[in-house]
Formats: sequence, C-alpha cells, structure tokens
Amino acid sequence: MKKMMMIAVMMIAAMTVNAQQPAGTWSLTPKVALNLANLSGDISGNNMKIGLAAGADVMYQINSLVGVSGGLMYSMQGCDGDNDVKLNYDFINIPVLANFYVAPNFALKAGLQPAFVASAKYKVNKNETDVKDNLQSLELSIPIGASYEFSDFVIDARYNLGVAKINKGNGSIRNSVFQISVGYKIPF
Repeated sequence: MKKMMMIAVMMIAAMTVNAQQPAGTWSLTPKVALNLANLSGDISGNNMKIGLAAGADVMYQINSLVGVSGGLMYSMQGCDGDNDVKLNYDFINIPVLANFYVAPNFALKAGLQPAFVASAKYKVNKNETDVKDNLQSLELSIPIGASYEFSDFVIDARYNLGVAKINKGNGSIRNSVFQISVGYKIPF
C-alpha cells in the first residue's frame, strides 16, 4: 500500500512539473469563472452579487519566472440591493497581466484591466430598466491575484479593484469584483 501511495505522489509531482510553459512559448487558456461582484464608493444599501464570466487569455512566457498575458472576458457584475433591487451590469473585460512565478506552477499576477459596458439593467421586482446611458463606456480596474497550474489546468483567483468611476454625473461608483476561474492551458 505504501508503494502505491508513493507511486501516486510521484506521478502527481511529475504532472505538476510539466504544467509551466518553457521560456519563449505561447499558450491559450479558455476559462470560466465565478464572480462575487459589488459596487463601492458613493452607493449604499448594496450587497454582493454572484455572476459568471467566460473568456480566454493568451500568454507569452518570457522566461521561467515571468509571463505576460492578455485576455478577453465577458463578465456579469453589478450588485444586489435592498428591497429586491438589482443592478445587472455586463462588461467586456480586457485584462493585461504580468505573471510572476514565485514557485513551480504558482504565479502572482498584477496588471491593468480596461472594460467596456455591454449592458446595464436596473431591476426592481420584475420591472427592468436599461441604464446603460448612465454609465461611462470605459471602466478601468487593477487586477491582482494568484494562479496555480496543475497538468495544463489553471486555477486563478483575483480581485479586480475598480479605479475609474463607472457612473456619469456626481459621485463616484466603482466596480469591486472577486473572481475565481478554472481554465485549460493549450500551448501553441
């Protein structure tokens, strides 16, 4: 039994060593994500909203310690409010990240993420109103996080800190999104 456990551990270790791409290579990572989104700033009575995100990243591995990635993600954001109020905002996010491999297959990430509003709805009970015209067309956030690669699968957790206000007019409302994604890395 001990031999079988030892063989299993060695096989898993061998798979994790092969996950990180060699220097000078490209990879594509399609992924799906769970968002825990909220709005911060000049807003009250808001609560976290659960949403989904989907898209892909392309990464260039500069050397064994650093990679640069750019992506395209459709992301459900906004917040839930008191009294059955929901702000359903959908964004097209374009994350551009530096990936710093601090341990084999484990990367810390930071960068910039411009985003474009795809749709914006204000919903009370079952009545829904389009509020896209009340939002800036471009949003900017700073994504910071970490990822772990296991045999071409990538688990990524990041926090997107909104730095530009998303609303037009007085006050300042910003996105605040925690995102957990799972993807599959395809070298090319």
